[in-house]
Amino acid sequence: MTAFVLVSGNYTGGWVWQEVAERLRGSGAEVHPVTLTGMGEGGPPADAHTDLETHVEDLLRVIDAVREPQLVIVGHDYGIHPVLGAADRRPERISRIVYLDAGLPQDGDSVLATLRDPSVRERLLQRAERSADGRWIAPPPLDEQDVWGSMAGLTEPARQRLTTLAVPQPLGTFTGPLRLSGALAALPTSGIFCTAGGMSVALLQNMVRMGDPRLQPLADPRVGFFDLDTGHWPMLSRPAELAELLLRAAAGEGTRLVADERPDFHGPFLLDVEQRPRERVGTVDLYLPDVPADAAPRPAVILVHGGPVPAEARPTPRDWSIFTGYAGYLASQGVVGVTFDHRLHDIGDYGVAAEDVAAAVELVRADPRVDADRVALWFFSGGSLLSTPWLAAPPPWLRCLAATYPMLAPLPNWGFSDARFSPAAALAGAGELPIVLTRVELEFPELVPTVEKFLAAGKECGARVEVIDVPLGHHGFETIDHTEPAREAVRRAVASVLGHLGSLDTA
Repeated sequence: MTAFVLVSGNYTGGWVWQEVAERLRGSGAEVHPVTLTGMGEGGPPADAHTDLETHVEDLLRVIDAVREPQLVIVGHDYGIHPVLGAADRRPERISRIVYLDAGLPQDGDSVLATLRDPSVRERLLQRAERSADGRWIAPPPLDEQDVWGSMAGLTEPARQRLTTLAVPQPLGTFTGPLRLSGALAALPTSGIFCTAGGMSVALLQNMVRMGDPRLQPLADPRVGFFDLDTGHWPMLSRPAELAELLLRAAAGEGTRLVADERPDFHGPFLLDVEQRPRERVGTVDLYLPDVPADAAPRPAVILVHGGPVPAEARPTPRDWSIFTGYAGYLASQGVVGVTFDHRLHDIGDYGVAAEDVAAAVELVRADPRVDADRVALWFFSGGSLLSTPWLAAPPPWLRCLAATYPMLAPLPNWGFSDARFSPAAALAGAGELPIVLTRVELEFPELVPTVEKFLAAGKECGARVEVIDVPLGHHGFETIDHTEPAREAVRRAVASVLGHLGSLDTA
């Protein structure tokens, strides 16, 4: 028989697992939903010293009391921190760890340190300051999805249960560091993604292929993954399906990731573009058109790559065939094509990446071969969040803004709410700025709602948005889908951008 130890996320206790536990027991499993110290009725009361270590000790007592040899321990959201701390000290008792819509905390990480948005951390600490003795973080309103995660799939009664039964979190459980010895490395693991939050097996596979060393262990054959089409609280929204996935995880099932395949975006560009020399200035590459040396300055199109891209990735994005292909094609059409590397290596890096975009723009516009009054910015994938300030207050020299298979809102599970990177909210300031948006039919499902939200906002404020669709196109279609509709989409997008830059005959 398999025994499950179930540990829920912040502000909740063992009650949240009630329906899942009933279904697991119905299958013959032994189930232990845990209410950690200070986390509600049924758990020990908290005191001034309650911290993450207290919750680790809570789980150690549960583990030591379980007699079944096959023990699967499940950590949801915050719960993965004490789960990992306890499993690290009892690795011989654990047959599998299940990450349920949870992060990958490492040795020394506190919960607050893993929050990527400083404004979220600040709000949580302010709640603690307002508590009676400064030791508790009151549950935030359920509409703060950067804290609670996606609420997709929850019925109104389920939302009411969360509202009614959520309890303040002891501050020390968020500020104390996780201590790991490395014993976890030998344990089989499973991951369950709640896809409404913005992550899926397909997206993770794409990230692993980029070469991020932090993610390479996830391609271990002992690691399996599942998708569950719901929000961040599947034990309330999809308890039957979650119970089934937990049983499958315990049996070692799940999708395995592949780390050694060549990433799709390193394939050849879909158009036959003649190779041409580029001029490299720091992190910026300029692809210059074939014009006489005394020709008037030419318009420029600056390509902003997506991400996050690991800092160790080689080649860097400006050398990816997607961007060298676009830049070369733009140069063949008589404008300056520009690629560059920015520092979007992690979700928390959007601020420094925005600075890099601004610096690249300044460098390009200062080049005497560039018409500083006729520039277009073209954003791709996750880099499209960087379009926000340019949409909010477009300068007169910005003649067009393009976005291809874009992410146009932070994903719910990022815990990220920085208004500087919300393109839909910025659209009201775009005025007459032409926007060329290329979307693919076979987009990652997690990104589709962000585009829909953007288009709805554009319709409401009357923004000038042109949509170019790629039938049966994939994310990164330029090196994946060598079809005539895909080629035509690239030609149309380039032609539209160039049209907004004005006649090249007068350049």
